Amino acid sequence: MDSGTKETIAIASDHAGFDLKSDLAEYMEDSGYQILDLGTNGPDSVDYPDFAHALADALEQGKTIKGVLVCGSGIGISIAANRHEGVRAALIHDALGARMCRQHNNANVIVFGGRMIGPETAKDCLGIFLNTEFEGGRHARRLEKLALPQ
Repeated sequence: MDSGTKETIAIASDHAGFDLKSDLAEYMEDSGYQILDLGTNGPDSVDYPDFAHALADALEQGKTIKGVLVCGSGIGISIAANRHEGVRAALIHDALGARMCRQHNNANVIVFGGRMIGPETAKDCLGIFLNTEFEGGRHARRLEKLALPQ
């Protein structure tokens, strides 16, 4: 990757999140990110867990270090993603949540409800998410307690 190119960000949605996913992918491309689009590719009905699992697999395989998921409410796709070890998916509705999920929880996946948030607010939140660092310290100790039992 040349020095002017930012990292690769994976993005996926179900049919209800398709329009917002498209807006967010365009926003990230315009911001210099490489996009790993894992679908869906249209408004036909699909099952959101399939796309959450695909994004989790991309994280696990090192194809990306952050991701974006969208479904109708954001709830189902969050639940599906968080079933995977190493995924910390946060359903976000505002700028403060976007900042805190990175600073305190080291979230690596931001989730939106395509029927719950407007594209401009989602873009603002995504920009904050992508540009906020994890604070570590006392928060790192707490994250260790979130690990799935072996």
